[in-house]
Amino acid sequence: MNALKYYSKHSNAFSTTYLNDLRGAILASPYFAINNLNRDFIGTKGFSLVFQRSEIAQVEQRFPAFKPYLDQAIQPTCNAFYLNPLLLKEGSRVDPHIDRSLRSYCKTVEPPATVSVLYVQVPTNLEGGELVLRCHKKQVGQIKPETNTLLYFQGDLTHSVNAVTSAGTRLSLVCEQYSLSETELADIPEFAIESRAAKAKGK
Repeated sequence: MNALKYYSKHSNAFSTTYLNDLRGAILASPYFAINNLNRDFIGTKGFSLVFQRSEIAQVEQRFPAFKPYLDQAIQPTCNAFYLNPLLLKEGSRVDPHIDRSLRSYCKTVEPPATVSVLYVQVPTNLEGGELVLRCHKKQVGQIKPETNTLLYFQGDLTHSVNAVTSAGTRLSLVCEQYSLSETELADIPEFAIESRAAKAKGK
């Protein structure tokens, strides 16, 4: 099997300065908290943005640190997005799942066309934390995260993240990219923030 069919990697995707700014902006965000994602995400932190293509400018205005990532990562054929920073530390893991995060808004939504992942911060001595990709139960990739690598993988793959067994922080920025029909798109918020921190503040 050709692994490139399932995923592609781009090293040194951004400047070190940008990565540092992005990391700082994510960790300082008032929305950053214990994850609002489902039970597959064990011991992780983050928050999520839901938006349509028409609202990319609003996302970039409210979260300017995301702009260079969005400029490079977003695919022209996609019209709805689920963007989330994801932090794992020692003991964290992500169990096998297929991304369908927009299903909470529209039950008929299929998996995303593609998923893009930027590794913002990876400890040099990281143990565990590999991204494992499977197609119909057959493993088609195991990717060791590397700082400043931008990864794309096929949106209908089952994937998981092995438990992190060393100290330090593994921080990535993930974007599920969907190509929806007009009917499906009508059910998706133009722009929404999902965060346990936001809920706690009554927003």
